[in-house]
This record gives sequence, structure tokens and C-alpha cells, in this order.
Amino acid sequence: MSFLASARRLLPARFRKEETVVPVVRLSGVIGQVSAFRQGITLSAVAPQLKRAFAMKDAPVVAISINSPGGSPVQSHLVFKRIRALAEEHKKEVVVAVEDVAASGGYLIALAGDRIIVDASSIVGSIGVVSAGFGFTGLIEKLGIERRVHTAGENKSMLDPFQPERESDVQHLKSLQRDVHDMFIELVRSRRGARLSDDPTMFTGAFWSGARAVELGLVDGLGDLRSHLRERFGDTLRLALIEPKRGLMARFGGDRGGIGAAGPASGAILAEAVDHAISAVESRALWSRYGL
Repeated sequence: MSFLASARRLLPARFRKEETVVPVVRLSGVIGQVSAFRQGITLSAVAPQLKRAFAMKDAPVVAISINSPGGSPVQSHLVFKRIRALAEEHKKEVVVAVEDVAASGGYLIALAGDRIIVDASSIVGSIGVVSAGFGFTGLIEKLGIERRVHTAGENKSMLDPFQPERESDVQHLKSLQRDVHDMFIELVRSRRGARLSDDPTMFTGAFWSGARAVELGLVDGLGDLRSHLRERFGDTLRLALIEPKRGLMARFGGDRGGIGAAGPASGAILAEAVDHAISAVESRALWSRYGL
């Protein structure tokens, strides 16, 4: 609590204006386990912040700030469900504000909001499912490599990138995608209801500007979080960012040793560096799809 806030509380009630404190949880980045060493937006990562935000009894609403190009559909749905469960448990309204992008899983999480606010230039939508990978069959042949895979179960090596793609494997994958897509569509319809337009491109995986998303009924209005809440609760509004807690070891760099460490520690650092570089490329690809 600030000095001014503390001093205000010492004044007689008739001389003081009570602050309206609104907790803000910021969800930014790719959704899911980003790499072996780092996780993005996951339920386990954000659950403590959400719990602290909804536990603020005097807060009239809980605000969620989202900036995500998507990622794991499972983690997106888990975070969505936790927000809604806490909202119902604590009888709190949820206001979601979109920053640069709330696409795919990012938009799925945004659906937890009773009201969704976007900037006119935000990117919103991408209601679909995508799976991407590479095929290396030609490469290993050129390198003279023979790959040996032995399985119990004819579909155990399904979609192996080192084997020719089978039509039956592709059809199975598409069936899984349809199941997830249908769940996503139903969630949009259940949360947005009559506010949705009848645009035929709504569920094709297309994405739109924030201004267009308002017209489509995917979101509720244009603006920014502070202005929206100040208009509702007045100039005594104070936004309280609920940040993740960091353990003592994390604050001081953990126990992995320095760059000059030798043996297993230096090997772990190298593995982490390589893993981080790969995950950074994959994350960059997700963001760049939306011109960011």
C-alpha cells in the first residue's frame, strides 16, 4: 500500500474518498509448455495469481489483460474454466482487455470475460485448430541414414515425420481437430450468444481487427482497460497488478552455477540455451502470423 493510501485511511470518513481497487492479472505469451525449461501461459503458472485476484473481497470486478497468439488448446480451456469457476465462486464480474492479440487459444481464454474490451487495432479471432510439422523422409535418404522403428500397435508411429505420410493418419488427425474445433465453436456460441453476427467466416480460422471484431460480436467494445474501468468506477480507481511470486532461488538465478561452471552444470546450461533458442523460433512463428 502506498504512503498516500495509508495516510488517507487515517482521515475521518467524511474527509476521505475510498479507493476502488481492481486486481489485474496479465496473461502474456504463448499458451502451454514453451520448452523443456520454460512454460508460457498454463494453468499451473497462472492459478496462484488468479486465486489472489478473486480473493480480493472489496474488488467490484477482476480484470484480465490478454496478449497471446494462442498455443495449447488444453491449457487454454483449463485457464478459461478456472477463471469462470472463480468468478462464480466469488460472485465477481470479469472484464477482459485485449492488447495486441487474442487469437486462437488467446481468444478462447478471453471468452471467460463477461465483457471484452479491445483496441481498434487489436487482432482477434482465429477460431480454428492447426497442427504443423515437417517431413524428413527425403533428407535422411540423401544422408544415407537408415531409421529403425519397432512398435507394438500398428498406429503407434502415426504421423512419424521420418516416414511417408499415410492418408489414414491424416484423416485421424483431422478428426481430432474437428472435435477440438467443435468444442471451440460451442464455447464461443455459449459465451457470446445473441451478440454474434451471422458472418459465414466466423468459425473458419480467420482473424480480424478489434474494430471489426466488435461488429461481429466477438467482443463488446473499443477502449483500454484503465479508461473503461475509470469510466465505471470514477477517479478513485486503482489498478493492482497481481504478479507471480518468485521463490528465493529464482530471484538469485537458481543453483545451476555460472557460465564458467564445468561438468553437468555447464551441460545443463547449454541444453537450456539450445532449448530456449528453438522455443524462441517457434514462439516467433506464432506471433509473426499476426504481423507482430
